[in-house]
Amino acid sequence: MKPTACPSCRQTMYKQRFERLLHGEVVLDLCFPCQGIWFDDFESVQITPGGIIELFKLIHAHRDGQRQPLSDPLRCPRCAEKLLHGLDVAKHGGQFNYHRCLQKHGRFTTFAQFMIEKGFVRQLSSAEISELAVKIGSIRCNGCGAPVDIRKEHACGHCRSPIAILDPSAVEQALARFQQAEVRRTTRDVEALGDAIVMREREKSRYQREKQQGRIEDLEVGDLLIDGVELIWNLLRH
Repeated sequence: MKPTACPSCRQTMYKQRFERLLHGEVVLDLCFPCQGIWFDDFESVQITPGGIIELFKLIHAHRDGQRQPLSDPLRCPRCAEKLLHGLDVAKHGGQFNYHRCLQKHGRFTTFAQFMIEKGFVRQLSSAEISELAVKIGSIRCNGCGAPVDIRKEHACGHCRSPIAILDPSAVEQALARFQQAEVRRTTRDVEALGDAIVMREREKSRYQREKQQGRIEDLEVGDLLIDGVELIWNLLRH
């Protein structure tokens, strides 16, 4: 497996394996000094809920590490072209930014922006930012690391990232959501198998009743076939 150079500092990124949603695994490239992740293609949406929790734990473990500011420009580790800044809406509210390759090799995002994308971080309202500005004045952007004077700006003047905080309640809700999704993902095959067993026993009982009543010729074979196809289809969908 070829090493991946960080789009910012150009040092070799750390590779971490996570389980893929359908099958196989996703290998992500992480740079802890820059607190960034490189996603090939659509890897960010291919990680299992359990994998997202593991990635969150890994990010949390390196939360106190010294962070260096991102370079400008950032360059694609595959073709070395300049990455284009992008902004998107998170599924559970708020906006997150990233830098993508125009040749569709992938995208680079910071730990903080990934956490916004997955719902671990809550973005502040204008009123909350104004209240915080009285007490603090200036903070560091969680998107690029640049200083932001929140007395004058409600977003980073460099990368336009909204001001966000790691809200404990948002973290709890996100963890609960991913944990529940992982439980459903890993147990639904067992549930489907249980349904199949119940259906099989039900049909066996009906067969026995029909046989005892001497009306085996009236057994709804067509319906049984349709039910069987429906069962297989449900198993494949799961």
